[in-house]
Amino acid sequence: MREIVLDTETTGFEPSEGHRIVEIGAVELFNHMPTGRTYHQYINPERPMPKEAFDVHGLGDDFLRDKPLFQHIGQAFLDFVGDARLVIHNAAFDMKFLNFELGRAKLRTLPFDQALDTVGLARKKFPGSPASLDALCRRFGVDNSTREKHGALLDSEILAEVYLELIGGRQPDFGLSTAAQNARDDAGPAQVWRPRPRPAPLAPRLTEAEAAAHAAFVAKLGDGAIWLKRT
Repeated sequence: MREIVLDTETTGFEPSEGHRIVEIGAVELFNHMPTGRTYHQYINPERPMPKEAFDVHGLGDDFLRDKPLFQHIGQAFLDFVGDARLVIHNAAFDMKFLNFELGRAKLRTLPFDQALDTVGLARKKFPGSPASLDALCRRFGVDNSTREKHGALLDSEILAEVYLELIGGRQPDFGLSTAAQNARDDAGPAQVWRPRPRPAPLAPRLTEAEAAAHAAFVAKLGDGAIWLKRT
């Protein structure tokens, strides 16, 4: 199963108020394992960066001025995502912005049911507990010490680790990998394994002195010593 752990940074909270995406970061998982493939793109929002947003992610007007417009990178983003499940922390926020930008660029939008919200997953697993990314990092011991400011790719990498913990580890169902499963299927009917006696007994590792010391110890315990009983 292919999954894309994804995060965005924006100029604000509402695309309907003129706010835009300025960064997209994504990490590919296959069968809950990172593949090493990532997607990362800074984007020119075609508008000034509010101070409140700059304080969160540190992406300013001078840095973003020469970055591509979303309409120029939107198709490459869709090609990377494909039909994979999207794993997003507070998915409603990111999906709202992504679909606004995709629609504005006259590209296909992403169905909301393609996204898995890790905030909802965390609240279901730990009701009443904080569900922020930092709080989940503390709970699972995920190192986020380099997260001085929000960054889409860094946050995606951190979220990927948190997500794997939320679902019970890198192989939550203790199943075989795809390759191992295929190898087993190609081998024909499964053979039932049964233990068999060793061809030759293992050599004793107890020395004669140790055996004599043990016998002397047992002799002091009397006739009720369990070592004298035979099963």
